[in-house]
Amino acid sequence: MTVRFDDSFVSEARRRSASMEQARTIDPLLLDYIYENKLFKQFVPKSLGGLMLPLPEALRVFETAAWIDGSFGWLVTIGSGGGFFSATLPPRWASELFGHDKAVVAGSGHPNGIAKPVDGGYVVSGRWSTCSGSTFASVFTANCRIAGADGQSSAEDPIRSFAFMPDQVDIIRDWNAFGMRATDSHSIVVKDAFVPADRTFDILSTPRFDDPIFRYPFLPFAQTSFAAVSIGVGRHFLEEAAEFTERKAAEWSIAKPERLAAMRRRLEAQTSALAQATSRFYDIVDTTWPAFVQAGQLSASDEQEIGRLSQEAAKAALAAARDIFPLLGMAALMEDHPLNRTWRDLHTVTQHAVLVPLD
Repeated sequence: MTVRFDDSFVSEARRRSASMEQARTIDPLLLDYIYENKLFKQFVPKSLGGLMLPLPEALRVFETAAWIDGSFGWLVTIGSGGGFFSATLPPRWASELFGHDKAVVAGSGHPNGIAKPVDGGYVVSGRWSTCSGSTFASVFTANCRIAGADGQSSAEDPIRSFAFMPDQVDIIRDWNAFGMRATDSHSIVVKDAFVPADRTFDILSTPRFDDPIFRYPFLPFAQTSFAAVSIGVGRHFLEEAAEFTERKAAEWSIAKPERLAAMRRRLEAQTSALAQATSRFYDIVDTTWPAFVQAGQLSASDEQEIGRLSQEAAKAALAAARDIFPLLGMAALMEDHPLNRTWRDLHTVTQHAVLVPLD
């Protein structure tokens, strides 16, 4: 199944972007569209009603979704990633938690919880931040350290993943970032929740399904996914800037001809630079994916190059926005303007650690 976004949805989603951001939550129409098109189930096996897209195809879906709206694209991307757990949860729970149309995971990979072993499972308490999609998640997952016999935990204790039902989770609405505001990326709290042993899992265990995505290394998966979102938001910003410039062209050609000329030069240069970085990004993904599927693993050199070109693509999108923004004038400072919203969304997604080079 190929995912396509019809023009009427794109227009309506864009029309609702400002109010969605102001409300700091996804609009119900957009959420329903995700459910209807199984956009949260791109990496869920077909036997559980998922799409099971190849990574290169899914990345293009992420990019397009982010081009439509940053928060929408981020939620599609993060929600899709939760499908990985369908391959490591025990069969009963994988079917129950991922087999329905509105299945979506919110959670965290940080081991911020403590799990105390008891008969039949564990009693868990903890708090985890930035859990995107928290307000509509059908299941929450989080990592915990397994406490010792004394009930205490230390950094040396083993880590295990837990699946919590919504009624076991309190949502702390603390996502106050200046971008990606409608992603519901709040903190979650679990207090003395019982989790049966068979609703826990090891994310490093051998996946139960043969689909290749379940064997793809986590770091390049995260880097490519977030780079695709960065590209999409970056494209949206450049398109908004180009449309704004042409609306201002008659006025600027008389009052500010130098600004108009500079803006057009920078738009052309930055659009080209982002297109070239995007092409290199997809080239490495497209060429390494078949080899990975055949071999069952990425070579160290391929993994390194995927990471480098993912970071370069995100960097190109960010550089374009930073180069052009100063020439946009006062309109771009208004939070309800698409130029301002896309600029903030882009700076938020590219802040993710996996996209930031350390050399």
